[in-house]
Amino acid sequence: QVQLVESGGGLVQPGGSLRLSCTASGFTLDDYAVAWFRQAPGKEREAVSCISSIYGIADYADSVKGRFAVSRDNAKNTAYLQMNSLKLEDTAVYYCATAGSMCLPGDNEYWGQGTQVTVSS
Repeated sequence: QVQLVESGGGLVQPGGSLRLSCTASGFTLDDYAVAWFRQAPGKEREAVSCISSIYGIADYADSVKGRFAVSRDNAKNTAYLQMNSLKLEDTAVYYCATAGSMCLPGDNEYWGQGTQVTVSS
């Protein structure tokens, strides 16, 4: 069965760090770029980052640039979102999704179930 499963969410203090994982089953994740999104209560879904499937080039939303880093381990069929210097406003459900090879918008075939990240003191 084709699945994309996220893990690593939880409760952290402001300034803390968290690493999210996105593991694919039933297909080869390296065939796709991987995009990360987040959605806070009452807010629209926001694109956070994307890492391409060709050159490993990553793009980041301005709100997370310099604090978050995306990577991937093809041998583990897994992508990661490293989140540092977390802020209260980073609180959201985070989703990973497959994307077009060059991270062009609108081409997200598979989605993870989401994992809650809560930043609170």
